[in-house]
Amino acid sequence: MLKKLFGFDPRITTVRTEVLAGITTFLTMAYILAVNPNILSVTGMDKGALFTTTVLTSAFTTLLMAFYAKLPFGLAPGMGLNAFFAYTVCLTMGYSWQFALTAVLIEGIIFILLTVSNLREKIVNALPPSLKLAIGGGIGLFIAFLGLQNAGIIVSNEATLVSLGNITSGQALLGIAGLLITSILLVKRVRGALLIGILLTTLIGIPMGQTHMDGIISTPPSIKPIFFQFQWEHIFTKEMVIVVITFLFMDMFDTIGTLVGVSTKANMIDKNGRIPRLKQAFLTDAIGTTAGACLGTSTVTTFVESASGVSEGGRSGLTAFTTAICFLLALFLAPFFLAVPGAATAPVLILVGLMMMAPLKQLDFTDYSESIPAFICIVFMPFAYSISDGIVLGLLSYVLINLLCGKVKKLTIGMYILAAFFMLKFFV
Repeated sequence: MLKKLFGFDPRITTVRTEVLAGITTFLTMAYILAVNPNILSVTGMDKGALFTTTVLTSAFTTLLMAFYAKLPFGLAPGMGLNAFFAYTVCLTMGYSWQFALTAVLIEGIIFILLTVSNLREKIVNALPPSLKLAIGGGIGLFIAFLGLQNAGIIVSNEATLVSLGNITSGQALLGIAGLLITSILLVKRVRGALLIGILLTTLIGIPMGQTHMDGIISTPPSIKPIFFQFQWEHIFTKEMVIVVITFLFMDMFDTIGTLVGVSTKANMIDKNGRIPRLKQAFLTDAIGTTAGACLGTSTVTTFVESASGVSEGGRSGLTAFTTAICFLLALFLAPFFLAVPGAATAPVLILVGLMMMAPLKQLDFTDYSESIPAFICIVFMPFAYSISDGIVLGLLSYVLINLLCGKVKKLTIGMYILAAFFMLKFFV
């Protein structure tokens, strides 16, 4: 039954492993339940309704990933995409949040069409093997950077952009303690090390004043204020086209990067370099974005934090199913789940970043026609704070370097088409 429902294979995993992996993925994603409402509410959207919508959208889409795609990935409204929605489209460009939701809906419908036509899958298959390896390593650095920021270990600095925070007190100290504890558990090969690390760090945060428990059970707010709120009169305007295309670029390559990177970490890519059930994963993402717009939230995407569950051994849809159930529980147990501080999940992100660097050992660093584009892809993800920018610049440099060096036999028609398409990102 488990094999039929979730693609569960008892030869490579166990039910216990999948459940632990699902809980771990949820705990590393749970911050979105607090962050997404905070970001989108600056547009005037109801914060309570946003919390409920974030939970429902995440649970529904992750369940779809579990049963339809049968892959161990969690989905939720994407970071970066929600910031673009709120701060760029609404606050900077001056459009209403209803306008932005309409753009997300259109984007989701376009993605469904692109997925059904197999175009998104062809884009992934057109990426050279070295860039697929680089994507995993780049995402590793990116989520490690996220973890360091979440814990306050790395902070902003006007002179140097970033610098070391105060690691002798507060959340940064808790993050360092959690990193040490989780590292020891991993070295000792303790089962469920990442999940245990999160829970222990959360407990340590209580006497430190970093973990705050404000009750356990609460009633979810109504989503009525933001449900199905669209602005149809702007759908044929130039402004709507620009916003939709930007959402398309950001979502498409963030999702591609996450699926390729995490699948590489899980050794789920076959000998031909293809990800199993990739079309189903893309369609899940597209349906989630469309449904999320109807419920009242920004673009839904596959979360890079899914790598934490994969690192715990999650390999099937049972992991995603467990994550979705945790989201549904969070609907009524919000105070309990939101008590886990960012400093408690940060060590997991940092250490998963290390684990995702492992595929880079397969990269031939002596072949500069392969290693330079791969390096560009890797470093631009954290430095530009964008998975999609890393992929775009990595592929463009791969095509240009090999073309100008006369290595045209390495380039395929698909790579040329992708490079030309990627150029639009900088000129549209």
